[in-house]
Amino acid sequence: MPRIRELEIFRIALPYGRRPETVLVKLTDYGGMVGWGEAVEPVTGEPLERSLPKLIGVDWEHPSELGEIPGGTAGDMACWDLWGRMNGVPLAHALGGNRTSLIATVRLGSDRSLDSLIARVNRHVCAGYSHVTIDIQPGWDIEPLRAVRAAYPGLAIAVDARHSYTDTTQLEALDAYGVATIERPFKDLLTSADLQDRVSAAVAVEVGSVEELDEAVRLKAGRALMLRPARFASLAEVRRAHDRAVAAGWDILCAGGLGAGLARAATVAVASLPGCTLPSDVAAPPRSAQVVLPPVGATGGVVAVPLTQPGLGHTVDEERVRRLAHESFRA
Repeated sequence: MPRIRELEIFRIALPYGRRPETVLVKLTDYGGMVGWGEAVEPVTGEPLERSLPKLIGVDWEHPSELGEIPGGTAGDMACWDLWGRMNGVPLAHALGGNRTSLIATVRLGSDRSLDSLIARVNRHVCAGYSHVTIDIQPGWDIEPLRAVRAAYPGLAIAVDARHSYTDTTQLEALDAYGVATIERPFKDLLTSADLQDRVSAAVAVEVGSVEELDEAVRLKAGRALMLRPARFASLAEVRRAHDRAVAAGWDILCAGGLGAGLARAATVAVASLPGCTLPSDVAAPPRSAQVVLPPVGATGGVVAVPLTQPGLGHTVDEERVRRLAHESFRA
């Protein structure tokens, strides 16, 4: 039975992009077993230094018993990792996953040069990727998609609008280029439902709770769910969202490539669930920015699900964590 004896919190400025910050949590039980978690979304509510110590000394059999775990996603993930390591169970199996590998997509941010975009697509196709996701926005949508489709007639393509559109007109035109999914087109679900009525591509909506998903299903706002574990309060809630989407007949794509590797490892475990039928977005950040061994990522467009190691399935380079941390806390 896990019982937390000690916890540590590390705040790290990641060495890539615009140097985003991530929060790592280390839980140690009375037997010396360790579990790690990561929060890549901004932590809201009670500070972790106040909420996480509530776990110390509490007896529990399984993470799902703890409800909304103090410390949010980082605390929840650490509890699942600890439980998996204590019981010799990989996180993928603990959640109900049955895949040994995943097809990965690679995300291509907005690029105002068509030649540069085609060169980037070519580089990834040559590296083994069979699916790409192109970020679009008003003014950068039809032309890049037309260029990529002309260069690669058989390539599977998704587009991600990041909620940047207000009407369906331009997005309807994309349907002529064989787009598999149109991700996050609008902020509101009613306009997404209108678009889904007008295109053959699956509209993918992103939510942060089962209640939001139920509303999206009721409104017929799409046919696919972008399942980003970092947005949910717990991995148990992520599993419930997966089950609701499957029951509704929706496809699921998993996304979560930010952070230092731990959150991405959890995303890979979630993506092994049977309903996650669309290519997974776990291609970033670079392997050199991660604190886990082996690094999480795709090889030849395929991501291996770690099933021979318990918990998250990766070793944390604690020395690197401590070196990168600009702030830490212990209780």
